[in-house]
Amino acid sequence: MDRAALFDVDGTLVDSNHLHVVAWWEAFRQNGHRVPAHAVHRAIGLPGEQLIDHLLGRSRDRSDDDRLGAAHDTLYSTFFERLQAFGGAGELLRALAGDGWKVVLVTSAQDRELDALRRAVDADDALTDTSTADDVEKGKPASDPIEHALSLVGVPAGRAVFVGDSVWDMKAARRAHVVCAGLLCGGIPRADLTEAGAAAVYDDPADLLTHLHTSPFRTVGRRTT
Repeated sequence: MDRAALFDVDGTLVDSNHLHVVAWWEAFRQNGHRVPAHAVHRAIGLPGEQLIDHLLGRSRDRSDDDRLGAAHDTLYSTFFERLQAFGGAGELLRALAGDGWKVVLVTSAQDRELDALRRAVDADDALTDTSTADDVEKGKPASDPIEHALSLVGVPAGRAVFVGDSVWDMKAARRAHVVCAGLLCGGIPRADLTEAGAAAVYDDPADLLTHLHTSPFRTVGRRTT
């Protein structure tokens, strides 16, 4: 039976979380909002509208939302050509693909941003498909992005592992009934990832690659149903 290896991208495969923090922090500042950088960091991983909701509140004046999003996108795009994948990211995806896993990226990134992230990872040959926020009604931490990714490759939740770096990733996987592994390279503490549902936590893609034989991929890969 097919198996699916699902991966978040920002902060999981690519060292981009803190660049998003800077871009959002400056976008808020330009539009008259004082939001601490640490609060922005905790919100990274949410789709743009949900991130703004989380940081400014749902009852806010939403007339600035388009400007906030556009400012972030413009600022973040200046980093596209300098994005770097974490060590072992491409090798990890290729190792799983070579072992028969269907590898799917599950991300809130869109269009040019996703293209830049994929160039940084440089492992398109290992990918089966991608699932973006544009494909679903609700982004993470709702289960929709993961459920859509599973539908793309025809794999049941019990035959999948999701890897991410944020509590939103862990919560989405748990709601989709998918085993999840957390990575610390996005900057979120181990305890937070574990509390949110991570079955195991690793330093970064290279660490997970080293421990694949004892990771959730090993457990899920052995299931026959």
